[in-house]
Amino acid sequence: MRVIPIEGLPEIRAGDDVAALIADAADFEKGDVLVVSHKVISKAEGRVVRGEKLELVLREARRIVRRRGELVIAETRHGFVCAAAGVDASNAPEPGTLVLLPLDPDDSAARLSERLGVAVIVSDSFGRPWRRGTTDVAIGVAGLAPLIDLRGGRDAMGYELRSTEIAVADEIAGAAELVKGKTAGVPAAIVRGLSLAGEGTARDLVMPTERDLFR
Repeated sequence: MRVIPIEGLPEIRAGDDVAALIADAADFEKGDVLVVSHKVISKAEGRVVRGEKLELVLREARRIVRRRGELVIAETRHGFVCAAAGVDASNAPEPGTLVLLPLDPDDSAARLSERLGVAVIVSDSFGRPWRRGTTDVAIGVAGLAPLIDLRGGRDAMGYELRSTEIAVADEIAGAAELVKGKTAGVPAAIVRGLSLAGEGTARDLVMPTERDLFR
């Protein structure tokens, strides 16, 4: 497997043709997966705003999960549980602006996939309960199955796997972050050499309410 940064992309503005910009900057091969940071999508789709952050968080949140002072963990309208409902000032285009999550990251991924002819993952950086640090995860998916379901199979010792599902889209997003980085100004990468099949969306990665032990 290779992870290839897509360099030379300009600062994205509202209305920019992201697919055309990426096509000009990258050479794709059959089977490639494009991983693009959500802020590229959000900026192009006009999801950059000014306002008081907490008010925007409350507007974007479906529910507040936990709050400690200014730190808010919220569930977004998409079903993601993350800091500040995804409202973020990092890599915003101008001082005083905030970037919101795309309205429908799966649809954004699907439109890019159709234009570019490769599978697409829209990624964002999430924290994790009981673990320090952040890692990139998939918030939009098109052209690949985001989960590999191993339930019913057997491991190398012959034990039946009863609950194992591999979040392959999240793993690919995390791998791409190794060459994109938070501060390098490289918002997209190609992951090459994987053999993936199937279809699905990032909604498949959201834990169903009835299986969520922490609600």
